[in-house]
Amino acid sequence: MGARRSAATRRPVSSGGPAGASGGRGRPTLEMVAARAGVSRATVSRVVNGSTTVAPDIRETVLRAVAELGYVPNLAARSLVTQRTDSYALVVPEPANRVFSDDPFFSIVIRGVSEELEKADKQLVLMLANSDTSHDRVERYAMAGHVDGVMFVSMHGADPLPVTLTRLGVPVVCNERPLGRTSVPYVGVDNVGGAEAATRHLLASGRTKVATIAGPLDMVGGIDRLAGYRAALKGTKSRPILAVGDFTRESGVAAMRQLLDSDPDIDGVFVASDLMADGALRALRQAGRRVPDDVAVVGFDDIEVARYTEPPLTTVRQPILTIGRELARMVLRLAAGEEITSWVVLPTELIIRESA
Repeated sequence: MGARRSAATRRPVSSGGPAGASGGRGRPTLEMVAARAGVSRATVSRVVNGSTTVAPDIRETVLRAVAELGYVPNLAARSLVTQRTDSYALVVPEPANRVFSDDPFFSIVIRGVSEELEKADKQLVLMLANSDTSHDRVERYAMAGHVDGVMFVSMHGADPLPVTLTRLGVPVVCNERPLGRTSVPYVGVDNVGGAEAATRHLLASGRTKVATIAGPLDMVGGIDRLAGYRAALKGTKSRPILAVGDFTRESGVAAMRQLLDSDPDIDGVFVASDLMADGALRALRQAGRRVPDDVAVVGFDDIEVARYTEPPLTTVRQPILTIGRELARMVLRLAAGEEITSWVVLPTELIIRESA
């Protein structure tokens, strides 16, 4: 079966800030926020600029007033005080041992971002934020004007931080569609189409019991790849057979064992990441199942390990380096006040090797 490719899509929008909640009274001001919150103008200014000297309950009241009024700080006025930093933050809401593990996704994205920023003579600041404390630190750092823009990668759930920073006038771009109702711009890939192509490939090769190892269901990658798998099964005699991992090799081993225990007759599996697929191959070998003779396996990512598994892994390629580059290009344009796209969806491609 030939490779399937989808075209990148983009939707143009204005780079202007969110509309204020002040009706026809013009742009909300610092004074209006102070009146709504019942505090002084100086207190509002300290909160907006990331000061740590404001009591948490007062800070929360001010931020609530900011959100209700749709207040956006005057970045031009702020720049007279702070100047531009020529630095941009890449925020990864993951623990350090995940970011610096053998999963190359993060290092490749960082490389793409870094290369684009270097071309523009800008500096990259890497920030890990996997706890409430670290989220607060990132928020204070950005609000204090230490960076000119923020990029988010690997978000879980409806993380409020991108929306909070956007409302405060910080240029923000996310990797993958943010969950929840938000207009924060993002760079994603065709997860649904890629997963659907992978599953259809398994069905077309004669597999009749095709399972999936899904990614985390609080992440867009996990949600959308599962949706693509389900879409491919519609109209066929195959029923969904599901186990969930966390994009790590260890979770792939555990999920594959779970699938074999629940249905020993599985003859195909779509796995939502290559590292999990590598773990699944290991579990299949341990169970005495031959790949692809007994069970065919397809992964997602096309990282380097996919070429060296035994057998080499059929997988869905996502352009990881391009994701990083597009994130940097988008945040640079946004920070420069240019019109940007509200979203960019990059194509995926099915790469046929020996595992399926």
